Amino acid sequence: MDESPHLKASLNTWQLWGIAVGLVISGEYFGWSYGWASAGTLGFLVTTVFVATMYTAFIFSFTELTTAIPNAGGPFAYAQRAFGEFGGYIAGASTLVEFVFAPPAIALAIGAYLNVQFPSLAPKHAAALAYLLFMVINIMGVRIAASFELLITILAIFELLVFMAVVAPGFHLSNFLSGGWAGQNHFSPATLHGMFIAVPFAIWFFLAIEGVAMAAEEAKRPSHSIPIAYIAGIATLLTLALGVMFFAGAVGDWRILSNINDPLPQAMKIVVGSSSGWLHMLVWLGLFGLIASLHGIIFGYSRQIFALARAGYLPVIFATIHPQLKTPWIAIMAGGIVGIAAIYSDSWISIGGQPLTANIVTMSVLGALVMYAISMLALFRLRKSEPQLERPFRARLYPYAPIWTLVGVAVCLASVVYYNRTISLLFCVLLFLGYLLLRVARRIAA
Repeated sequence: MDESPHLKASLNTWQLWGIAVGLVISGEYFGWSYGWASAGTLGFLVTTVFVATMYTAFIFSFTELTTAIPNAGGPFAYAQRAFGEFGGYIAGASTLVEFVFAPPAIALAIGAYLNVQFPSLAPKHAAALAYLLFMVINIMGVRIAASFELLITILAIFELLVFMAVVAPGFHLSNFLSGGWAGQNHFSPATLHGMFIAVPFAIWFFLAIEGVAMAAEEAKRPSHSIPIAYIAGIATLLTLALGVMFFAGAVGDWRILSNINDPLPQAMKIVVGSSSGWLHMLVWLGLFGLIASLHGIIFGYSRQIFALARAGYLPVIFATIHPQLKTPWIAIMAGGIVGIAAIYSDSWISIGGQPLTANIVTMSVLGALVMYAISMLALFRLRKSEPQLERPFRARLYPYAPIWTLVGVAVCLASVVYYNRTISLLFCVLLFLGYLLLRVARRIAA
């Protein structure tokens, strides 16, 4: 009899869709507009469509793994089954880097929003308080956490639709097209350079949607609900991403929005003015998108820590499940401690001339891309090594979809590594040291 700790299956399709969209939706609010600075509106649109096709192919392929092996470890469980301990470690560590390093940046954005409304509240204190609040909600129970995530995600989507409706009277396609190819009116080979630089900002539109895999163990009828949640999630996010870009870029000079953290309020200000009640509503409701992502990623990192500890890759204490609440409460707290430490370290740790927050976002993207690659390789491997494995959902367009995913990952990795060499080296060093510690711990235990 298997006595290892297991999580309770209680999530429905709507709640899984809420997790899928909520994990990512903060990317529709900020971060992406930096892609305009290098690629222009049209160049970045092409880059975004390319990244979207990569993510769509990835989700169609990844869903086969998620439904065939519904484990809280997600990618770690697939890679371990396909490649053994080392493959499991690379996938697990990369996913952990992605999900543990993303929340501090989102929490600091929440702190910045709150500081605008309450100047006496320091942004870092507000960020830490937000972290603590959503850790508590996650500890209280998975159904409470998932229901809260669904509600906040719906509100965030509603706000984006309100933004599009309010700025629609100022929509002029000529504004979006003007200088759209990296500042030029026509495409040229030089535009490709700007598009290459813009790749990480296009990834920000979709980063972390794969976190639904970490909820697979807690899903009712995972073979039915997970494919629907994934496919509906990617469709929702792509529609919102295109809508936000077109409506923001067509209301005036898009260059004004290309190097700021709040492109939506500034685009709305062009149309309705700085004293409009619509603008104030957008600033307040903008918190919903950030909250949805922070809360969802806390859910994701806790399940990854839990699964790695359950499998012996981390100290077993992190696999503890609360006896009444049935949540991995120690894993939730552990990731939160790391995140809050990163929040307060932001101003005095700098790598490559950039503050800690910028670097941990890049680190998060690197972790995601490595995980995508090893997951697709695991799909190929398991198709050969375990042809009889029950697969409730089989990858669409196999083998072309996973191959296209690998091509996209290679392009994205090349872009991120080339322009972020120091942080990329640090990422590799962290993975190496982690594996070294694992081997030492295993030898001592033996």
